[in-house]
Amino acid sequence: MSNQNPFRSMKTNPASIDQAALCRAAQKLLGTTVLSTDVTATPLHGGTLGDVQLLSGTAQTTDGRALPFRIVQKTQKRWERPGDPGSWRREYDLFRSPFHTLFMDAFSCPQLYEAQESENENRLYMAYVEGVSGAALTLDDLTLAADALGRFQVRCHEQAARLQAIPCLSDPGYMRRDFSQWTPDTVEYQYLRSSDCALPVHLRQMLIELQNDVDSIFQAMAHLPLVLCHRDYWTENIFVSGGRVIAIDWDCAGFGVPGEDIASLIADETPAGQIGAYYRRLLPAYYQSLRTGLALPPMEALPIREMILFRFGYRFLQQLMFSPARPMKDEAIQALEEIHALPKMP
Repeated sequence: MSNQNPFRSMKTNPASIDQAALCRAAQKLLGTTVLSTDVTATPLHGGTLGDVQLLSGTAQTTDGRALPFRIVQKTQKRWERPGDPGSWRREYDLFRSPFHTLFMDAFSCPQLYEAQESENENRLYMAYVEGVSGAALTLDDLTLAADALGRFQVRCHEQAARLQAIPCLSDPGYMRRDFSQWTPDTVEYQYLRSSDCALPVHLRQMLIELQNDVDSIFQAMAHLPLVLCHRDYWTENIFVSGGRVIAIDWDCAGFGVPGEDIASLIADETPAGQIGAYYRRLLPAYYQSLRTGLALPPMEALPIREMILFRFGYRFLQQLMFSPARPMKDEAIQALEEIHALPKMP
């Protein structure tokens, strides 16, 4: 349930591809000098801010070979996400920083081969990631992704000085700014408190209490250690291959608290009736990994339920309000029922 994509991914005309940049990228991929490429472009899932194309074909090398290649080209145009105006170029800046050195074999990001920058656009040429992703991920795969994320966040915490030296990362106030968009001026806020609201009373009260308690919740979260968060950690941005996890789309990445990413993994595009099951399986795997290097309160004291509601509560309300089909409305209510049953922060 990532933010709406302002750019629609369309098939790229091969004539518009920067052949010089592609040759440099293919050269790094293949480990030999590339003179030219014969390439086709196919749209891939576009992420939040990018037009993403799979460039595939053959590369002509100086020694007369024609070598097959596949490279992902991601074009990111200037766009201002509310509360995070630098996100449109963050992935470019991260790839140009020592960020990649923080990863490990069990948890990584795609390798960058080439990067280009202009005032209102940047372009990345990256490794094509193979593996299981999206709806094909099993609960075992997601448990591995939860465990690997925790180990990665411990590693980053142990190298905090190196991480702090990367200036483009988003700050710990990201989640609160994102939630603060639901003001009394919004139709969602007004509908929740109106006599026309179709939510059961206890679910309405859950969302209203969250908003009333926002200050105390974030004060409690401020006592948790800082970790590096992906901030869009859901199935479409996760690939599992050979026991390894590769995470893509790092344009929201920044400093946060333990639990932000696992809240997304539990509830973002999860089948509505499975949110509780995901919570019971994924949170312990994540928590046990974090405990190898971080001082944490008891697992039940982490405000996971609250983080899920901060991120998705009003979005489920939107689904109820605006979905034309009754099954989609019922699914939103079911998802909120599952969240309501999760443990509240003490």
